[in-house]
Amino acid sequence: MRIARNLLLILLVVLLLPYLLTPLYRTGHPVSMLMAWRWLTGAPVSRQWIDFNAISPALPRSVVAAEDAKFCGHHGIDWGALRDAIDDAEDGEVTRGGSTITQQVAKNLFLWQSRSVVRKALEFPLAMWIDLVLPKQRILEIYLNIAELGPTGQFGAQAGSTYAFGHPASALSPREAALLAAILPNPVRRSARNPGPGVRRLAGTYMARAQALGLQRCWSENRAF
Repeated sequence: MRIARNLLLILLVVLLLPYLLTPLYRTGHPVSMLMAWRWLTGAPVSRQWIDFNAISPALPRSVVAAEDAKFCGHHGIDWGALRDAIDDAEDGEVTRGGSTITQQVAKNLFLWQSRSVVRKALEFPLAMWIDLVLPKQRILEIYLNIAELGPTGQFGAQAGSTYAFGHPASALSPREAALLAAILPNPVRRSARNPGPGVRRLAGTYMARAQALGLQRCWSENRAF
């Protein structure tokens, strides 16, 4: 019984730790679980933190347009997109998925990459907690600094931009920003440096979406953006 209680206590600590750490991430330069794993295994990791206001405005707009069009309005979970993704999966259609940027931050900071029901069960309440305790701009800033954006361990906007285009994220053009957004979530198979027809097509779509009225309203109503 003592062993069982100790194991239960350890499990509770592990489950609660992300909720205790999240408010501390209002500042600092957090790293993702994937980055930490690559460091531990000796795999290359390149990440130079860049503050939100130093990033070309085209990149956060392109990423929101690509990954989470309702980012400004939802509270961590886009239930409508989730229902659509489930319906598409049931119909056998391939979709981009219903995960929000906040869910991806939760997964990348605290959970594991492979898909499972257990991971999703942990991810949902954690995403809502992150949305509650962190400002939208900070959530997006963290995402833009931990997302994998290159094929050989490039993480974050700065490393991804330098690898793909040879200049910092502050100098990204709208087209370049859309190309980086288009390689998410698989920068190993997709390339912003040498984009194929599919990536170029997606980039054009995301450039248009970034200028859509709904996203412009999102940005104007949230002055932090």
